[in-house]
Amino acid sequence: MGEPVALAALMLDAALGWPGWLHARIGHPVGGFARIIGAAERRWNREAWSGPVRRWTGLALLLLLLAVGGGAGLALEWAIRRWGGSMAWLWLALAAWPALAQNSLYVHVAPVVRALARGDLDAARQAVARIVGRDTAALDEAGVARAGIESLAESFCDGIVAPLFWLLLLGLPGIWAYKAVNTADSMIGHKEAPYTDFGWAAARFDDLLNWVPARLSGLILCVAGGGGWAVLRRDRRKHASPNAGWPEAAMAGALGIRLAGPIHYDGVLHDKPWIGAGGEADVRGMRTALRIYLRACLLLWVLAAIWENVG
Repeated sequence: MGEPVALAALMLDAALGWPGWLHARIGHPVGGFARIIGAAERRWNREAWSGPVRRWTGLALLLLLLAVGGGAGLALEWAIRRWGGSMAWLWLALAAWPALAQNSLYVHVAPVVRALARGDLDAARQAVARIVGRDTAALDEAGVARAGIESLAESFCDGIVAPLFWLLLLGLPGIWAYKAVNTADSMIGHKEAPYTDFGWAAARFDDLLNWVPARLSGLILCVAGGGGWAVLRRDRRKHASPNAGWPEAAMAGALGIRLAGPIHYDGVLHDKPWIGAGGEADVRGMRTALRIYLRACLLLWVLAAIWENVG
């Protein structure tokens, strides 16, 4: 049997997440990427500079992040393989563990479900505001539930499937290079000013890195949900992102509800198409979505074990 690095990392993440006491003492590795991105954005994304110049500086930041994330992962893997002995696989799993987000995603979505279940819409809005970028102050129950389910589906790809994919393919350099790029995309990969040009390279490269994982995510969610294939085939391209539509369409189809639709960002209505068909999202749908998510995570454990056993 091969080294169960990815499987052990998944188990560690599911059991522990990233403990608060550890975060308080050393922070989180992604925070290091965020500080690099913030510093570069302040220095290299100057309003006086032209769009093409800012695209070049954004590309320079992307290359820097790949060097930092991939380079650190490469150095760490080399050191562990050299000095880790028979327990090297466990040290590798410990080094990969912080890049996964099974526990964190569940912990952030579950409070939305609990607040809706007790009829506290204000608390539900506050809880969902922590995980989505849209305006949440005026959302009704269906709007809150849609936002939570969409975030769960999309983050299943970004936070779990994609880093796991790159870990299995390229080891620690792969998973940490991916996390560096994905952090940049979340911070600066926006179409709106002032990131239109500066964040272009990070956004496009993140799309590339997520291309295969997004499609795997859609397939896995359909298997875990026991259906949704027709909606996945029909609606996977209705999202503005080339990737996010796959897990969202799969989840909408599995639940028999509609997701996406018109959304407010910063007070401006964006008339997005609906994904899926059927009833409105509600607390029951959110509970079912969480169960599908947990089954999908278990399927990833099985797939990781098979990959590593074959490898």
